[in-house]
Amino acid sequence: MSDIGKRAVVYGASYSVYVRIVRIVLAEKGVAYDLVPVDVFAQEGLPADNIARHPFGRIPAFAHGSFDLYETTAITRYIDESFDGPVLQPQAPRERARMNQIVAMLDNYAYGPMVWDVYLQRVEPPEGQRPDEARIADGLEKARRVLTALSDLVRDRPWLASETPSLADFHAAPIFDLFQRPPDGAAMLAQFPSLFAWWETISARPSVVAALT
Repeated sequence: MSDIGKRAVVYGASYSVYVRIVRIVLAEKGVAYDLVPVDVFAQEGLPADNIARHPFGRIPAFAHGSFDLYETTAITRYIDESFDGPVLQPQAPRERARMNQIVAMLDNYAYGPMVWDVYLQRVEPPEGQRPDEARIADGLEKARRVLTALSDLVRDRPWLASETPSLADFHAAPIFDLFQRPPDGAAMLAQFPSLFAWWETISARPSVVAALT
């Protein structure tokens, strides 16, 4: 049976960086969807049906009719290739490779330091604890390395991977949103003019505003 016309479903928490990435891409494509709340930090643990959707106990999970999927990059590429709307992956091999490179950089080198080490320690430290200044300093040092590498790749382009918005931009937006909230993250981002200009542009985009609110 065809799943054309079936409504997409995202399983996850609205606060999750990776759920937000998927929601931004769905909005960019104009795809209607339902968000089914799943709190990975719930005291009672994950519901059994979520383990069935994602055997590693992470979010998001995704369903489109009879098709189930997990892992954010797989989900966003499926959305881009399966639904009408603007194309969010460059067609030129080198630009697409650059997009994939940047997404991998964000996952491997940006998410942990920028979100867990800087944002969460500075803005939402564990209950009853003070921010871990050593961890924040280490996170900022690693974040600077990421921002330097990204800045070298982007140069004067308006978007991260090509001349038009791509999955790389929408993957980065929720990470940068949290990183720039504490003053030390914002001050560091301001030191990279091309990335700061990119952030000002993408942070005003309706799909991003809706997902990050």
